[in-house]
Amino acid sequence: MRALTVVPMKKNSLEVKDMPAPDEGLGDLLVQGLAVGVCGTDHELAEGLYGWAPEGSDRLIIGHEGLGKVIDAPDGSGFSAGDLVVSIVRMPDPVPCGACAHGEWDMCRNGKYTEHGIKELHGFAAEQWRVQSKHTVKLDPSLQSVGMLLEPTTVVAKAWEQVDRVGGRGWFDPKSVLITGAGPIGQLGAMIGAQRGMDVHVLDRMTDGPKPQLVADLGATYHSDPVDEVLKKVRPEVIIEGTGAVPVIKAALQDSQPYTITVLTGISNPGTETPLDLGALNRDLVLDNGAVVGSVNANRRHYEAGAKALAAADRGWLERLVTRRVPLEKFAEAFKPAQNDVKVVLTIGD
Repeated sequence: MRALTVVPMKKNSLEVKDMPAPDEGLGDLLVQGLAVGVCGTDHELAEGLYGWAPEGSDRLIIGHEGLGKVIDAPDGSGFSAGDLVVSIVRMPDPVPCGACAHGEWDMCRNGKYTEHGIKELHGFAAEQWRVQSKHTVKLDPSLQSVGMLLEPTTVVAKAWEQVDRVGGRGWFDPKSVLITGAGPIGQLGAMIGAQRGMDVHVLDRMTDGPKPQLVADLGATYHSDPVDEVLKKVRPEVIIEGTGAVPVIKAALQDSQPYTITVLTGISNPGTETPLDLGALNRDLVLDNGAVVGSVNANRRHYEAGAKALAAADRGWLERLVTRRVPLEKFAEAFKPAQNDVKVVLTIGD
């Protein structure tokens, strides 16, 4: 079968190769690959920055934002041929740690988890894949053209869950949210904020292209002014940070309001130094009952919440998030950034 692969830790090794059919031992569901989203993680894998191939293979099939259609499913699995599905990316570690043993593999403590398309498990940029039915989520058939957006939606579904759980320390009835970054994560986070009936604000550097209009069509407000000015103007009670940009993170932490909950979802490059008055930051967080929490990956309940959010969203709006669709064999085009990109998708099957 044809699949997009890399040699982990080797730059410029990205290549569509003929790979063996997926082994039955990998899962009870055989799935036809339809499409896979391309994200920053895939670019980093292509750059050779990290990645781990499955045991016995020198290449890793990438792609974790997968979408497929069931070819074969056993009786009693809850799935049938033709079902539209997305597989959960992270699998629990085999030890398992306490978190994985309690079904919280997204919060794995010992780092021995595996991840499709990233760490020791082949991904979904392939004509076929096998997955476990208990780690697979069924989508509404009407989402076939946009179902690959589920995985990034799970990231913000978990972020919003963190907001609710941390906010539950005391009375909490937030009205405004600032989301930094208007890429797929930011747009989908804003979508969920709008579905919650909040006053949604999105900050991004871009002043043209599709991003401002996508935000406006959610009924949200788009900003491109400096982050400190936006924070003073909006006074958000919730901040979901999706850029990983150190100056944005610094401002979000320093200029927040009392009881603000800040969820960090963006990944920063190490080695970036910036002056920070830690004493003042600590004082403000303590005296204001502020909270800062990191959030990554997702559990089954986040996939289910994300699927509901996508099903409730405007299909036309979701379609416009996908700004380019590139056939698998022309993958190189998908890895070349274009000015108006929001989400780039590799198409694999009909």
